[in-house]
Formats: sequence, structure tokens, C-alpha cells
Amino acid sequence: MDKEKAFSGRRGNRPLSLRGKMILLISLLIAAVSLLFAFLLHDLISDTIEDQAGKRALSIANAVAEIPELKDAFALEDPSAVIQDIVTPILEKTEAEFIVVGNLEGIRYSHPDPERIGGKMVGGDNERALRYGESYVSKKRGTLGLSIRGKVPVYHEGEIVGVVSVGILNDSVQTLIEQRARSLWLTLSLVLLIGTIGAVLISGYIKRLLGNKEPEEISELYTRQEAILRSTHEGILATDAHGRITLINTAAGEILNGSPEAVPGGSVHQLLPPNTDLGQAYQGREMVLGNQTVIANQTPLSGSGAYTGSVITFQRKSEIQKITEELSRIRQYANAQRAQTHEHSNKMHVILGLLMNGRPDEAIDYIRKENSARHSQLKFLEDRLSDPLIQALLQGKQTRAVELGITLSIDPDSKLSQELSEARQDAVLTALGNVIENAFDAVRGKPDGKRTVSVYFTDLGNDVLFEVEDTGGGVAPGGFGRLFEQGFSTKAGEGRGIGLALSWQSLAEAGGEITYEEGEAGACFIISIPKEKEDQS
Repeated sequence: MDKEKAFSGRRGNRPLSLRGKMILLISLLIAAVSLLFAFLLHDLISDTIEDQAGKRALSIANAVAEIPELKDAFALEDPSAVIQDIVTPILEKTEAEFIVVGNLEGIRYSHPDPERIGGKMVGGDNERALRYGESYVSKKRGTLGLSIRGKVPVYHEGEIVGVVSVGILNDSVQTLIEQRARSLWLTLSLVLLIGTIGAVLISGYIKRLLGNKEPEEISELYTRQEAILRSTHEGILATDAHGRITLINTAAGEILNGSPEAVPGGSVHQLLPPNTDLGQAYQGREMVLGNQTVIANQTPLSGSGAYTGSVITFQRKSEIQKITEELSRIRQYANAQRAQTHEHSNKMHVILGLLMNGRPDEAIDYIRKENSARHSQLKFLEDRLSDPLIQALLQGKQTRAVELGITLSIDPDSKLSQELSEARQDAVLTALGNVIENAFDAVRGKPDGKRTVSVYFTDLGNDVLFEVEDTGGGVAPGGFGRLFEQGFSTKAGEGRGIGLALSWQSLAEAGGEITYEEGEAGACFIISIPKEKEDQS
């Protein structure tokens, strides 16, 4: 029972849904307007009916006052005998409740109740007609009750001799007003019913447009989306069907800083390259957006089958290239580690085989030989190359070369004591790693003894130089001009033409360059990067 009460309490305290609120508010609005309209219209109907009753009474009074026989009767010794007979049939044929004719002293010559003839007229509203000759409408209480009266003076031979008072009882007027008001209230009730039905339909339609979500849910969704847009590192622009910017997130504003059109309401056509089609979908397109080179994606939006706008997402090209460089470097390190693991495994198998065959002396000699060769390589790189990361790169490449059956030699005259900044170090690692990998690919198909790659490095002069030469046959003359273009490659297969383009880009950003020369038996790439200024003094 307690659980049922708790559930009932929670359900009872549940706030109205959006649809319920809309139905209630629209219905209340229609009811309030209808009530206000009803009261105003009721007053208008009341005034109109009373005005019409007064005019009708005044019209009858005018007609009666103009009857010649009635005028002449005022000169008789007993005017009431004639006037009562004249007025009675008129009263029966009209909607008037009474027709009273009186003389200058207000003595009645006619009345619906014959017993009241000869008595004084009640109400005290005859003065304007008898003294000033006016015709008018008044509302006074008489012997028959409150009535609306039409007062008209009676003239005989140019002089006022009496007054005609035609009245319609107020009760009759109120009955007519109530009948009209009843129709009014029925009509307004029907309006309220139709309005409520309309409110139900409208609220249902709006609720469907809002995805059947409540305002609180929409507000929470909006807040969440705003937070996502603010925290997203990728720039986001949304446009309408006319190319006006409707949304721009924080990252887009930072990327396009300085572009006056990069604001809501600005024209995206001022930011995009000329003749860009907003209705076309694309991904990974390089373009100049504002004054920034970006990699952009575009998705057109549509509603009810019609184009309604586009969403453009983009990142600085340099940021994507940095990520690509990092991935390339990681891949090189992974390859080097895999090669070292392979080489180590092969050597362990050799040692194991010698031991299993009972040849421990030869195993020990083999270990000493390998250790000496490894030590010599490490000692040479440590003595000749001060940068530990470049050391590690060349060590890994040497191991990988052994695995591939390639001879990777380092010129004994090579020496590099110059320390590089982090940016220049990253550029050299990217370029040197890619160039050596390309050299491995170039010589891999050569016969044994012809698979050779040589490396030379020096810091003599104003630049740090790395030279990588292979025996792979070189580059065809037609490919010289496009060698460092992204996507261009002299080798078949997808995913080519990235390494040299990245190398060129990373070196250019660090102030260096990479060039190609014809080697003795293949290709020769020279990587140069200026020394730090403070170290040149």
C-alpha cells in the first residue's frame, strides 16, 4: 500500500508535458478571449436592443401624435372617450406595452387599464415634451413597472395641448436580451470547443516537429551539443540554403581568426574558394578557407526533399600533417623493432643450434663476433652522431636492412655534433626515415650484392646535411618535377606518394629542404637544414 501511495504521489507531482501545457494554455487563452468578447458583445446587444426598443416606441408615439382625430379630441369636453378608442386598436397591433395620452397637466386620456384614465401620469418625464416640444426616449418606472418610453408632444392649431407616451416594459426587453445572449453563449461555447480541438492538433504537430521531446530534454540536448561544439578540436561551420553561416564553433573561429565573414550571418562564399558547390558532398579536400589551408569535409543537408544548407568540418593542413608525421615515425620505429626482434630471434636460433650440436666453443665465438659487431656499430654512431633520436633511427634501419638482405652503410667520414631544436629534429627524423625506407624499396628487387644503401651526414658549414644514396636505378626523367607532390609515386599501388611529400613539407616548415640528384647507380636525396643561429657564431 505504501508503495502504491508513493507511486501515486510521484505520478501526481509529475509536471505537465509540453503537449498538455500547450493545450491548457491555448484553451485558457481562447476561453479568456471568448469571455471578454462575450461580455463586450452582451453589453453591445443590450444597448442595441434597448436603443431599438426606444426608437420603436418613439416611432409609434410620433404616429399616434399625428392622428388628426386625436388632436381634435383635445378640444372636446371628454377627450378620453375619443382618444381611448383611437389608441386601443393601435396598441393591439404594435409591440408596445402601453400607449398613454395626457394633457398639459399630465392627466391621462388613455391607458391600457381603463380604470387609470383620469389619473396623473407617473414618471415625471413629460416636461421636455410639454414645455419645450421635444420628442425623446426616456427610461422610467410607471404604474406598469420600469419601461422604455417614447415621448412626443401633441400639437393642435400650432400649440402644445398634450403628450403621447408609448412604452415597452423593461422585462420584455430583458427577455429579448436573454434570448440573444443565450445564442451568444452557445456560439462562444462552440468556439471554445473548436479552439480546444485545434489546440490538441497544433500541440501534437509541434510535438512531432520537436521529435516528441520535452522542453527540458531539448534544453539539455542543446546544452550538451553546445559543449560538444566548444570542445571539438575540429572546426565546424553550418550554413543555410543561401550560404549564410548559421553556426560556427570555437575551433572554427580560432582557425579562421582574422576573417571578417567567419561569424554567424556572414557569407560562407567569402571564405570558400570561388565556384565551390555547397550542395556537393566531399571528404578530405584540401582548400584555402579564409586565409588558412585546411583539409575539409562537406555534408549537404536536406529537408522535405529540398536543400536546406551544409555542414563543413575542417582542420588545419599542418595539424593533419603533424599527425601523419607522427604515425609515419611510429611505423618506422615499429618496423625497426620488428626487424630487431627478427634478427635477435635468428641469432638465438643459431646459438641454440650450435649448443644442441655440442659445439659450445663455436657458439661462444659467434656470440663474441656478434657482440663485437653490434658494439662497433653502436660505438661508431655514439662517437659520430650526438643526437640520440637520430642514433636510434639509424640503428633501427640497420637492423631492418639486415632483415631485408640489404647493406646499409654509413660513411666513416660522417660526423654530426650539432644539436638540433625539437622542431628541426622532428623534421630530420621524418625526412630521413622516409628517404631510407624509399631507398630500401628501390633496391629490394635487385640481385644479391647489388642491394646497397649508403648514408652520409655532416654539419660542416652553415647547414646540417644528410645524404642517402641507393643502387635502385634512380627516377625516370619525367618524374623529377613531381617527385615531392603528394600522391605522386614512381611505384605502383595505392597509398603511395605520401612519404616524400611529408618530408618536403616538414623540412620546409623547419626552414630546411630536400633535393634529388642522380647517383652513380640510383637515386641520391640530400636533406639540408640550417643550423641554429646562435650556434653559428
